[in-house]
Amino acid sequence: MVGRIIHSLDCVAEGAEWLAARDARFARALPLVGTLPLRREEDGFAALLRAIVGQQVSVASARAIWGRLEGAGLTEAAAMAVASDEALREVGLSRQKARYGRALAQAGIDFDALRGMPDGEVIGQLVAVPGIGVWTAEIYAMFALGRADVFAPGDLVLQEAARVLFGLEARPSEKALRGMAEEWSPWRSVAARILWAYYRVAKERDGVI
Repeated sequence: MVGRIIHSLDCVAEGAEWLAARDARFARALPLVGTLPLRREEDGFAALLRAIVGQQVSVASARAIWGRLEGAGLTEAAAMAVASDEALREVGLSRQKARYGRALAQAGIDFDALRGMPDGEVIGQLVAVPGIGVWTAEIYAMFALGRADVFAPGDLVLQEAARVLFGLEARPSEKALRGMAEEWSPWRSVAARILWAYYRVAKERDGVI
């Protein structure tokens, strides 16, 4: 069963209000972070390829590589599926990411069908593709499919923001943070938005992160 879908900033605000009523620490964080972002993007092949491109590189580098991919006409599955190593190397993809990009293009994912699948099935389908781990699949579900109750506890920024906001002695592990996030259902993706925003505010304000 597909749960709530985040379509607009009003949906994000509704989730934030629910979280603030449930946990006073979220309530304290919200005035500091301001309006939370929608962060919706179009679903499909390009969204997942962009996630692969962005793995383990800076935001600036990922944008530059993506721009070159667009310029070379390699952001569509059909073109990526038959692209040579040389062509992909010229636009800045490593050998490993070139392999992942082609694997994604050749995986035959039914992106329309994903829209109607429960969160767990979406993630299961995506992680079966080489180069797509749980974090990438969860991010896709959150922002390309708009799932309101998906979290990405393997994200280091979310872990560190949770440590500071909740006054933890150490950064929580992925397993521990996943357990904490169960309390934020059915708005776990909005909780993630709050934590990402809080991380930036705390870093700039206090230098504690």
